[in-house]
Amino acid sequence: MSFDTRIKTGLWVAAEIRRLETQFIPAVVIHKGDEDRGMVLIKQYVHGQGTRLFNQTRDLDDNLIWNEPLGEGFIEERQADEYITRQRNFDEDLWVIEVEDNKGQYKLEK
Repeated sequence: MSFDTRIKTGLWVAAEIRRLETQFIPAVVIHKGDEDRGMVLIKQYVHGQGTRLFNQTRDLDDNLIWNEPLGEGFIEERQADEYITRQRNFDEDLWVIEVEDNKGQYKLEK
């Protein structure tokens, strides 16, 4: 008998929001996806620099990995929002978190 040892997405999102609160980094869920199995997309906005996107996916061994779907580094917020809209239209189970990181301190726990 095998058990699914994956953490539920809703619980992971709540923990990530709480972790950011302890660092005084504001973050909100702008789209709530499937509580159990939804993937996560994080939009990090850094004042004066732009936006970064982090997309959660699975590798060939079914392990969770993070990547930057529009390339590493900062992009225009408009471009990020357009990408988020396309992804939400494609995957209704997707969670979207927006991080307002004025000092550029946010580090994704991988």
